[in-house]
Amino acid sequence: MKPGKTGIRRILDATGYSLQGLKAAWIHEAAFRQELILTLALSICAFLLPVSIFERTIMISSLLLVVIVELLNSAIEAVVDRVSDDWNELSGRAKDIGSAAVFVAIALALFVWASILL
Repeated sequence: MKPGKTGIRRILDATGYSLQGLKAAWIHEAAFRQELILTLALSICAFLLPVSIFERTIMISSLLLVVIVELLNSAIEAVVDRVSDDWNELSGRAKDIGSAAVFVAIALALFVWASILL
């Protein structure tokens, strides 16, 4: 185990880093802003729909999954861009695969919402 802060201090520091990450994503990532706003709006709608608690939970969870995958994709893109500005096949592949992950998450959310509402 590497030395470092433990207990409550570690949890507080980790929370601070997470909030910094959310702030950075909000400032630098248009897709994150769009997906987060859509997630908030659709989550409110989910509470107004005549669905069960379980269905509402699955609907909102599918939206949050899109946001999570977008954050991971943005992290991948930031690291790739940090390594080099030059085009590289592996860098391009990493970015494309991250984008594909977001696409699959969005498709899943659409499937969940359509399955419940239709």
